[in-house]
Amino acid sequence: MNLTLKEMKRKKVIYAMIAPYFLIFFAFTVLPVCLSLLVSFTNFNMLEFPKWVGWRNYAQLFVRDDVFLIALKNTLIFAAITGPVSYIACFVLAWVINEFPPKLRAIATLVFYAPALSGSAFIVWTLLFSSDSYGYINAFLLKWHLIMEPILWLKTPKYIMPIIIIVQLWLSLGTSFLAFIAGLQSMDKTLLEAGAIDGIRNRWQELWFITLPSMRPMLMFGAVIQITASFAVAEVATALAGFPSVKYAGHTIVTHLMDYGSIRFEMGYASAIATVLFAMMLGSNLIVRKLLAKVGE
Repeated sequence: MNLTLKEMKRKKVIYAMIAPYFLIFFAFTVLPVCLSLLVSFTNFNMLEFPKWVGWRNYAQLFVRDDVFLIALKNTLIFAAITGPVSYIACFVLAWVINEFPPKLRAIATLVFYAPALSGSAFIVWTLLFSSDSYGYINAFLLKWHLIMEPILWLKTPKYIMPIIIIVQLWLSLGTSFLAFIAGLQSMDKTLLEAGAIDGIRNRWQELWFITLPSMRPMLMFGAVIQITASFAVAEVATALAGFPSVKYAGHTIVTHLMDYGSIRFEMGYASAIATVLFAMMLGSNLIVRKLLAKVGE
């Protein structure tokens, strides 16, 4: 204890400099998460003082709330597909683009990052999958006599989730992609020379034993971003399939949270939903951290 206090006194200037950020982070991130966890054990409608109900909200979630179970299934399917696919796509494209000349690399980076840069650009997909004959896909299929009448793409349950997954993958080359580009650009080139001397004979060995271990911080950052985006999907689903979607085919945990938190104002129940989502994200991050620790072994 004395050693720790002496160390803190010796570095008091550093602690003083990070104190403002720490206070802001604690006030607007840590404290709200702790309060949400506490509120999840209450019945709170924002008008009356919270009433303690214990585990009732969680029991209702997993036993009585059929819509939540649909949302949970949709979210897990969505995350299991878009998370790994978009993460690998971000790195592979960054790795390929990194080999381009500087000017061509800058153009390619802008082209692939453009969908994420342009905000609500995914709205154009509503025109592609429009349910009438003016939708591009329906028009094409009708012209070539592949279908006899327009398909209700965003109103038919079996099509809704695949379309949302496709659109999310199109949007996925965002912050993680840029982080991987930056990591590849800042990598120490002497490591490649040392690897060649130590027996690295091809690009795959170079990637596994040198490039990936050197980029662990960027890989972890990208994993956190992709996991968050995969589990927190809501805007794309509501914009394409509506809210609520037909037979809840596009319903996710976040849209369920929005329903109870911002429409019904059942904040205790909404906090329970948020806590479950937080636990899923935290568990996924811990698994990914363990997997990334094995990179290069």
